[in-house]
Amino acid sequence: MADFHQNGNIATLHNLRTRPLDEMTYELETFAQTRKMSLILPCLYSELETDAMPNILAELSKVTYLHRIIIGLDRANEAQFRHAKEFFKGLNQNHIVIWNDSPRMLALGAQLEEMGLAPAEQGKGKNVWSALGYLIGCQDSSVMAIHDCDIVTYTNEMLARLIYPVANPNFPYQVAKGYYARIGQGNLNGRVTRLLVSPLLIALKRVVGDRDYIDYLRSFRYPLSGEFAMRTAILPDLRIPSDWGLEIGVLSEAWRNLAPKAVCQVEISDAYDHKHQDLSAEDANMGLSRMSTDICKAVFRKLAADGTIFTSNVFRTLKATYYRSALDLLEAYYNDAKMNGLTIDRHKEERAIELFAENIMRAGQFFLDNPHETPFIPTWNRVHSAAPGFLAALHAAAAADEAEFV
Repeated sequence: MADFHQNGNIATLHNLRTRPLDEMTYELETFAQTRKMSLILPCLYSELETDAMPNILAELSKVTYLHRIIIGLDRANEAQFRHAKEFFKGLNQNHIVIWNDSPRMLALGAQLEEMGLAPAEQGKGKNVWSALGYLIGCQDSSVMAIHDCDIVTYTNEMLARLIYPVANPNFPYQVAKGYYARIGQGNLNGRVTRLLVSPLLIALKRVVGDRDYIDYLRSFRYPLSGEFAMRTAILPDLRIPSDWGLEIGVLSEAWRNLAPKAVCQVEISDAYDHKHQDLSAEDANMGLSRMSTDICKAVFRKLAADGTIFTSNVFRTLKATYYRSALDLLEAYYNDAKMNGLTIDRHKEERAIELFAENIMRAGQFFLDNPHETPFIPTWNRVHSAAPGFLAALHAAAAADEAEFV
């Protein structure tokens, strides 16, 4: 459903369904002659065994403007790494599979640990950070994009629309965030965005007052999307969160480092579906429960860095305000879904809201109890300053793994 609404905070680039993909691809091929483009795919080995990944591979094989694809492979043993290399042979572009669990990579991680520069935990943030380090070490790309590897509805048009705003030299954008409708199998999805982030930002505005950062986050139609593109000049100073707050963390870094006119959001798909996380109400360290806590901590940390004062009383008020706002939004989502023939289980949605309300308090208490926490992985500029040869060593280790395990 096309629209052309702009809210004035950041640019929204819509899909007005007026331009063929072939025409956009031709332009991207033209840009690629002087601005090389790379794609990063943070991937779990288990995702290679899904229905989504073969389709993603087939669609990427049609792309003609990419210079390089970097696959960051997590949770794989040697046999699985060999299988992954064979799996990705179908790509037509220059590509490399970085085996993050290889002995060489683990040895490099130990070096970082000794210097106090290692990521605090394993996960998507560390995977993306390592791939960015490899890309920075290549020193040959002007533009990069990242998207997830569990997109069931993937087409190569998603990538073209995602990367176009930062690849076009006539556009001012250095960061582009993808957005889309979260619809799949007759359901209205996107629970964490709909039921946590949107009402939390409304509640924060009511409790702590007007903040430019809150207005900025509210400008994004899907702030938790895993799809974004950047110009590579900003990568060495990018602070990547080590927890599940990666997507909010990247937006916060764009807010910290760039002017609003350098950031945009772009519609990349009519409908989007991917692997759905369990709510994990029984385990706060798993699934959407863990994700919601980490997202809340990321928002609280950023607001505190900008001068907002948080106390236990503020968090109690925030929880109550959030709960009322979330229930009000749920009514609107339910009616929207009903009118469009989609399904929402109101009981499960209210259970999710109750869990998220508790996790707002949990995240707030953690924030108060850990004032010295440094949740970000060090920037690559800092790593390079501490160990000037590390990027070259990372590049060499990835190349050696690629050559040895054939």
